[in-house]
Amino acid sequence: MSDAPLWTALSDPHRRAIVALLLERPRPVGEIAEACGLSQPGTSKHLRVLREAGLVRVRQDAQRRVYALDPAPIAELDAWLAPYRTLWNTGLDTLGRRLDEAPDDTKAPSSKD
Repeated sequence: MSDAPLWTALSDPHRRAIVALLLERPRPVGEIAEACGLSQPGTSKHLRVLREAGLVRVRQDAQRRVYALDPAPIAELDAWLAPYRTLWNTGLDTLGRRLDEAPDDTKAPSSKD
């Protein structure tokens, strides 16, 4: 995956917070700004970056702009991460087996001792 705008968009903690909010439901700019503790112009700038990366889409609702998450780029990112997730899970499984095989005297004492 070489989609630099997607990675750039997700590198900012405010934009990740916006994505998390939009995961719940579509929201107007003012609501996003209030929930994130940002100014409306600052929120609009972050939303522009997310829109240009393809992560969000916008629709006009009377005088408001309502933003919604576009799941396609997230699915692409998830597919790219899948082999790494497998690697991570394999390592955790190995650690779990080793801990299960550890002698009882190496385990932490209970609070009753």
